[in-house]
Amino acid sequence: MTRATAVRAVLAVAVLLASVFITLTMSPRLGLDLQGGTRIVLQARDTATVEADRETTDRTLEVLRQRIDSLGVSEPTLTRSGEDRIIVELPDVQDPRQAAEVIGRTAQLTFHAVEGEGTDQSEEKTPAPESTTDPTPATEPAPDSDRLTLPDEQGRLLALGEPRLSGAGVEDATAAFDAQGGAGWTVSLEFRKGAGQDWKKLTGEAACHPAGDDRRRVAIVLDEKVISSPQVDPSVGCRAGLPSGATQITGSFSADEARDLALLIKGGALPVPVEIVEQRTVGPTLGAAAIDASAQAALIGAAATALFITVVYRLFGALAAVALGAYGVISYAALVALGVTLTLPGLAGFVLAIGMAVDANVLVFERAREECADRPTRSLRSALTTGFRKAWSAVADSNATTLIAAGLLFFLGSGPVKGFGVTLAIGVVASMFSALVIARALTEIAANSRFVSDYRGVNGIARPGAVRTWLVRKDPKLFRKSARWLVVSAALVVVAVAGIVVRGVELGVEFTGGRLVEYSTSRPVDVETARDSIAAAGFGDAEVTTAGDGDLSVRTGKLDNDGEHALRAALAEEGGETTKVRDELIGPSLGDELRRNALIALGVAVAVQLAYLAVRFRWTFAVASVVAMVHDVILVVGAFAWLGRPVDGIFLAALLTVIGYSVNDSVVVFDRVRELWGANRRTPLDTIARRAVLQTVPRTVNTGMGALFILAALAVLGGDSLADFALALLIGIVVGTWSSVFTAVPGALALERSAKAPPPPAPGKGKGTPRGKARAARRDPLDNGARV
Repeated sequence: MTRATAVRAVLAVAVLLASVFITLTMSPRLGLDLQGGTRIVLQARDTATVEADRETTDRTLEVLRQRIDSLGVSEPTLTRSGEDRIIVELPDVQDPRQAAEVIGRTAQLTFHAVEGEGTDQSEEKTPAPESTTDPTPATEPAPDSDRLTLPDEQGRLLALGEPRLSGAGVEDATAAFDAQGGAGWTVSLEFRKGAGQDWKKLTGEAACHPAGDDRRRVAIVLDEKVISSPQVDPSVGCRAGLPSGATQITGSFSADEARDLALLIKGGALPVPVEIVEQRTVGPTLGAAAIDASAQAALIGAAATALFITVVYRLFGALAAVALGAYGVISYAALVALGVTLTLPGLAGFVLAIGMAVDANVLVFERAREECADRPTRSLRSALTTGFRKAWSAVADSNATTLIAAGLLFFLGSGPVKGFGVTLAIGVVASMFSALVIARALTEIAANSRFVSDYRGVNGIARPGAVRTWLVRKDPKLFRKSARWLVVSAALVVVAVAGIVVRGVELGVEFTGGRLVEYSTSRPVDVETARDSIAAAGFGDAEVTTAGDGDLSVRTGKLDNDGEHALRAALAEEGGETTKVRDELIGPSLGDELRRNALIALGVAVAVQLAYLAVRFRWTFAVASVVAMVHDVILVVGAFAWLGRPVDGIFLAALLTVIGYSVNDSVVVFDRVRELWGANRRTPLDTIARRAVLQTVPRTVNTGMGALFILAALAVLGGDSLADFALALLIGIVVGTWSSVFTAVPGALALERSAKAPPPPAPGKGKGTPRGKARAARRDPLDNGARV
């Protein structure tokens, strides 16, 4: 064992031991879509005097935190997103009506002077004469005035003056039991410095009226509702007022009433109004089912992938399967240790990355097979080392393009889709470690064994694969008329575009706005019956479809929480006990924003991939790869249009992953074209391209099979939540494999005919390569050295 192998082995063992320890001692942090609960996104709005910036949004968040704490929700999470959004996550909350009611108190808390008894203007026959003290209609401000007529706690109408003080001036409000004074439960108020003077002036003016007069009262109003209207104590003199620290609201309060009043006064003052732009509720059974399904898909897919690479690469394939298992432990431990919130798309990304983790091993093993075929007498260890060295460029570039896609998902995605980007990125890094450190250490140790070296059929790389042997023997002239492949690709694009135009793209509620609720009923209910019941309840515009195993999916436009409760009650009349499985509410403004961001994400993905490929390869190769990538995107979207499947945020995650996968395949092919062309500068490019494709097809097929096993398991076992995600990726991998060979390569050949750039330099030229190695590098990799 060499020193380098020993270092890799020690590093692999250390990382594995740490990962096992983390896995056994720490629990994953589950998102609401896996553990069940409600997620609400709030948009802070500007007022005439206050701008909804970062500072005011942070203050609003703290006020909302106090409100949420009053609900008794276990471990609620409130975070600011961007400059003016707040994300509220409430685990285990299935009925968001109370939470939305508490959060939705968007009006500012205000303090008013009482100007006398109010009059309900709707009972008057003639308009009241103009007067500065005329009452206004209940709960509606008079024209050009902030005066209100509102019922007090007992229901009596009071005419209120304009707001004299806002809740932003409240420093604290506490409920306490006054045993010494015999006042019972009271609420003490403290105001900030400037607000304290306004409060003293307001109570001083009220004290100028006789005891028992309505005008001696001060009204505290929240959301145009009087929550308290105490009389100023008779001991307070006219114009004297109450100092901030000595203000007490007394009354026949119970303990709960006093605490609620203190909470409303202290937590009712929002610096800026907020609007619910997104609300999602997931039942606990759906999250548990998704975890179980993903676990089953991971086990079945990983077992199938491990069996496949073992059959193809024998002993070395089995060692790669061991490294694949180590990859799963390391990536899971990294997710847990970093505190990453594991969402449903993130879980799917974790499972998908298992299938993609074999890519680097396949690249290395195929390279090692080529070295053994070129020089049958060389040692197995030497061939393996050369395979790792020559595969490094393709491994680095292909993983870089996937990391770019993951970064775009994180920065441009929303909600759970960000989690997919994080798990995908962690999976890429972990797969690189498992392939280049763990798998390399295991295979190098095995290669030093005489038994493994002598029995060439055991190690799996000493003989070329059956697919490659067949292709080399047939030697198909793939690109003699390369334009015909471009015609076929163009025809496929036309069919896809026709689906988009004729059938249309069914945008999910995430992109259109509205509400989508999925229900499970104790008795079977067909769609027509459910639609009639919902229409009879006043929801005639609702779309009803089936979902999952007999569940019902209802999609509407604007629907508040009370309306959703009435809709559920209508379904319960026909279906018995009705349980809400999933609930998504997206405001129209957020829907427009998400749709716009999705288009931006796709545009940025194309631009970034083009820029990266242009730096790493010739511009002709870069343009051809991006054209193939756009071809894949159109075909996937067109397929969903023809199938009538919804396009939502999770579909966007799948589409960006397809972009990374498509470029990944193209990179591997063009990396080989660049190498062969540099070593054979006088050989026609179409011949070089044919050789490159034939040499890389085994890698493309073997890697694609690993991902297909995982995706097929997700599509079958993942249910509705993951079926569309898996379907989009299945289509994307198939068309990506096609386009990397029959769209990207012919496109590059067409562009090279008009390009004037010289062929790439020979490998190792100008880098101080030793003479022997330079001579070996200049030899055609297809030349096995035999001469007659």
